[in-house]
Amino acid sequence: MTTKLIQVAEFAGVSQLTVRRVLNSSPSVAPATRERVLRALDVLGLQRPAAAANERSPLVGLVVPDLQNPVFPSFVEALAGRLNKRGYVPVLCTRTADGVSEANYVEMLLAQNIGGIVFVGSSYTDVGAEQGAALKERQVPMVLVNVADENPDLVQISADDTQAVQQAMLHLEGMGHERIGLVIGPGGHVPSVRKLRGFAEFWRARGVGQEWWLPWVGHTLFSLEAGARAISDLLGQGVTAVVCGSDTLALGVVRGARREGLRVPEDLSVVGFDDSAFMSAVDPPLTTCRQPVAAMAEAAVGALTEQIQNRRTAPGLTLFQAELIVRSSTARPSDARSRP
Repeated sequence: MTTKLIQVAEFAGVSQLTVRRVLNSSPSVAPATRERVLRALDVLGLQRPAAAANERSPLVGLVVPDLQNPVFPSFVEALAGRLNKRGYVPVLCTRTADGVSEANYVEMLLAQNIGGIVFVGSSYTDVGAEQGAALKERQVPMVLVNVADENPDLVQISADDTQAVQQAMLHLEGMGHERIGLVIGPGGHVPSVRKLRGFAEFWRARGVGQEWWLPWVGHTLFSLEAGARAISDLLGQGVTAVVCGSDTLALGVVRGARREGLRVPEDLSVVGFDDSAFMSAVDPPLTTCRQPVAAMAEAAVGALTEQIQNRRTAPGLTLFQAELIVRSSTARPSDARSRP
């Protein structure tokens, strides 16, 4: 126990005597000092004293599906900075190769009497039925950012996928493209569903029937290789431009086009989504729809803080407009085709 007292005291910047007083629920400890000691106990995974056991800890879980997609680290960084400024301690939770899942992390967070959780880009249903029920039973404050499934009873923050796709389509149409494809995630992935809606509305407004544009849509997983495979079928349909559901998919499409002996943008224009790190430095620099990560993180942390402070927060979806960033992966088609 002495070793643990030393660790807590060092983390909190107080004496071991002060730590003992907090553990014994002594009223002689200043509230701010007591809070520092309790936070140290939470971070080090130690049990709070009985009198404070029902208080929510300042720990906030940031649950992301992986760190391979560069937009997820961007969100984590933006969220963590804003949480720190409000006195909360962010805890990164991401799937690992050895099988640690969202459900495992939620169990660990619940054991720490977590202050709140922000889910970024993941599926809330992946936490498991038992863990999800426990989160709701304990009324754990939660905010979902770009979540993969429908959750109308929770606070959600998302980029406006429909608007982003239409913005990209207008850009490509203005360059003279008439056969524009779409490469997005699996059919049940909610952001992809919204992107498909924008794609459909674009063609409907121009009198192009579903029987024409539906073969120009490819559903796949979010990876470079999946994007490379998806473009092969669309090239067979004669598309001269492609809008993608993520920058990772867009880079995969570029790779797949080059395997087919095509040049980007001379033979195929490509638009991504996210404007994640280094998209201005790839070859060619990627035209993409930029998510307003900072504004979305601010809104998410604000909504979470409201819940933690027991203020009424209405559930529902708040959409943020993306910004089209035009670079060198889009150009006029070299062999323009007439729209059917």
